[in-house]
Amino acid sequence: MADTEARIRAAAIRLWAERGFHGSGIRELAEAAGVSSATLYHYMGTKEDLLAAIMRDGLLRLLELARAAVKPAQGTEERLSALVQLHVLTHAVRPEQTRVVDWEMRSLSTEHAAEIVALRDEYELLWQEAIDEGCRSGLFRPAHPRVARLALLEMCNGVAHWYTPDGPLTLEELALRHTEMALALLGVAVPVGVDVVRRCRDLITLMWTD
Repeated sequence: MADTEARIRAAAIRLWAERGFHGSGIRELAEAAGVSSATLYHYMGTKEDLLAAIMRDGLLRLLELARAAVKPAQGTEERLSALVQLHVLTHAVRPEQTRVVDWEMRSLSTEHAAEIVALRDEYELLWQEAIDEGCRSGLFRPAHPRVARLALLEMCNGVAHWYTPDGPLTLEELALRHTEMALALLGVAVPVGVDVVRRCRDLITLMWTD
């Protein structure tokens, strides 16, 4: 990606994470990126085109990481734990981009929404499949599996709003505490195993070297 295009995307993510998509105009975005309005349009197309591109890239990367995380998982508990940890780490490491992806779906027109919603649903299906598999085996015991998925995602999304690197929790502790809460919500009241801790450390390394 060209430096100018990367600078425009970074400026858009900062502005929209703080003010929302409709809370900043083209002139503000151009000023934040240090380019003219004409240059802005050259690189981004319309403002909504840029939003869709940012959301598309974020969701595709999340899907790629999620598939890599669950592939070596041994059993349903470890698979679900990997998804929780990845989601938490992504929201902690890239809070502005994940806030835009999580909250600005409502700003897309029908033209762009279908593709982005499909990517989001594909990602969430990984969660639902893990939860359903755990329910079938008797490991998970939520009263309503779909609501459990939504509750877990919402809990993990919140990290993007309150986590700070200089806070009391390390990234590993943050991800592991969320894993414990997720498993407890699903009816698994057991300590997080050594394999899950190791997977968490591997995911942290992956996120920081990406």
